[in-house]
Amino acid sequence: MPCPVLVGGLWPDKLGESLRLRAEPSMRVLLATPDYPPTRGGIQLLLERLVHHSRFSYEVVTLGAPRGSEDVLSPRDVTRTPRLGDQRLSVAVLNVATLGHALRWRPDAVLSGHVVAGPAALVVQRLLGVPAIQYLYAQELNARPGLTRLVTTRARACIAISAHTRRQAEALGAPKDRLHLIHPGVDAPARRQPGRVTGETADGRPTIITVGRLEDRYKGFDVMIRALPLIRARVPGARWVVVGDGSLRSEMQKTASSVGVSDCITFAGALGDRPRDEWLGRADVFAMPSRLMPEGGGGEGFGIAYLEAGAHGLPCVAGELGGSADAVIDGQTGLTVDATDHVAVADAITELLLDRELRARLGEAGRERAARLSWARMAEQVDDLIERVLAARK
Repeated sequence: MPCPVLVGGLWPDKLGESLRLRAEPSMRVLLATPDYPPTRGGIQLLLERLVHHSRFSYEVVTLGAPRGSEDVLSPRDVTRTPRLGDQRLSVAVLNVATLGHALRWRPDAVLSGHVVAGPAALVVQRLLGVPAIQYLYAQELNARPGLTRLVTTRARACIAISAHTRRQAEALGAPKDRLHLIHPGVDAPARRQPGRVTGETADGRPTIITVGRLEDRYKGFDVMIRALPLIRARVPGARWVVVGDGSLRSEMQKTASSVGVSDCITFAGALGDRPRDEWLGRADVFAMPSRLMPEGGGGEGFGIAYLEAGAHGLPCVAGELGGSADAVIDGQTGLTVDATDHVAVADAITELLLDRELRARLGEAGRERAARLSWARMAEQVDDLIERVLAARK
């Protein structure tokens, strides 16, 4: 059954009434975001888990599901606005719908899940006197510096997902006392397979894995391809499994062919959670050497994929700059290196593949950290922040 679509500011009568009649917690939060499942990505996952684990009652205003994607009615209230051909027009409609929804529902707080939804949150704050809270990631900040400055200087609080994100926001003028660092979470760590330790894959091949959309160059796919010949020279039979798909795939395949490593790369494509987890369960090392953009901004906001790898007991190789430095603790849950240096990346991966004891120690520490950084913990921190913001205005 498709999620309700807001058309002309009207609710579908029966569905709207049935949802409004539910018993609700005392606190009501309106979430406005262009990014929400069934579309996939780190922001979508974070916001869906927040809504699911929060002790508050959420209503979500978001864009319609893309054509061809499967959508189901959320157990929480989700209103979808039309996804038009022009992205800017779609976002404008989303902002107008958010304002209309707030005027009817009268939330206690409004949470903007992306800076493009910030204008509506600020208008709701001004008209209804309820606090606006802004989520911040990384790439969107430097991409929209003016909008970022407008929203972060007027919202009552901003949530930065990493120290890197917080520094970016501060550089754009966000007040330090309104910036709050709350890391994303991860699903419960995978159950350890009886008798399995890292380095013992089903087919005996040392396996490096990367999970990510093949859309963003900063994730270091090109560096990984250049590192593979060096890795293979020291670890014969090593292979790289890439889980994800996107516009960079054909370019990556051509580069791999020119370097002579096509035979040791498996492009698994975009996978659901279960087949992705199966690949993680068979791998030895997770590697994604994300780097900053030339201007110093953007890059990895945090990197939930690193935590997911840790939940499977995998040590990680990551870039030493950006949000990945929050996700991977160097020397504890993985190794961080200069992500622009393919030799350094190759050395780190090779060290982990050859040193079984180090691999096991870092992998176990990653599993323990993933157990601490749960989605429930993240949602509790966000809930507590909202309560503090509400208490401060009284």
